[in-house]
Amino acid sequence: MRLWYQSLTRADAWPAYSAALRRMLAAAADPGTEFEVHGITRRGGIGDQYRSLEFIETIEVLENVARADASGFDAILLGNIADPGLRAAREMARVPVLGLCETALLTACQMGASIGLVVSNDKHYGRVMENVAAYGLSARVAAVERMRVERLVDLDAAFSEGAVRERILGEFQSAAAACVARGAEVVIPAVGVAMVLIAEAGIVEAGRGAPVLNGAIALLKAGEAAVKLNRLMGGRFTSRRGAYAQPPPEQIEELRRYYGPVFPAVRAPE
Repeated sequence: MRLWYQSLTRADAWPAYSAALRRMLAAAADPGTEFEVHGITRRGGIGDQYRSLEFIETIEVLENVARADASGFDAILLGNIADPGLRAAREMARVPVLGLCETALLTACQMGASIGLVVSNDKHYGRVMENVAAYGLSARVAAVERMRVERLVDLDAAFSEGAVRERILGEFQSAAAACVARGAEVVIPAVGVAMVLIAEAGIVEAGRGAPVLNGAIALLKAGEAAVKLNRLMGGRFTSRRGAYAQPPPEQIEELRRYYGPVFPAVRAPE
């Protein structure tokens, strides 16, 4: 199977993270699973905790979703904690589309009865908690704690030994322990880059038996499972009723006159 992993990071601004992510996915992928990691190349890629910047980057994400779908990838994984464009991508693509935040939360629900989230800063807090509420999981979140990473690209420096790494890992461990003290049974580092950093540092427990979930690996393994389910279900993994319904074939030519080559999988009646 072929998986497209879509990041919201720009490779030249996050070189250490980009390399670490690829190493980690390669080590975790099942035999026969191929994956490609794609980031932001045109505009942005460093400040997606701000809504306006995330919006700009989401345009490229959705274009890449269409590209991946047309290129024969079996699933698309949106590797950003905001799940940018997730609902729109599911509506458009023929193949399963999974989001990092939704997948991490649902996986954590299978691991423990209550969840703790460690976000990077106050701005990220609101964005992540909106997703929690949208997914109907507010009651499962026992605690949210913050690190102090206002400039997200500082996380890339933490992949190298030094004071930045010690500070950020220490902040995470303190925040994770605070989540456990408030009742969390599973802790999620609620930043895509931090997930990889913390996993590479070998931090797998927050104390008192509470695991730290590596959401990027959970996303990869959920993607593999979704591909297998999609095949077993005859390509019906994504519901086409309601939220992810596509335009009726008899309307598609009219829509394309006004919007361009949208919904490439929808065929007009002959």
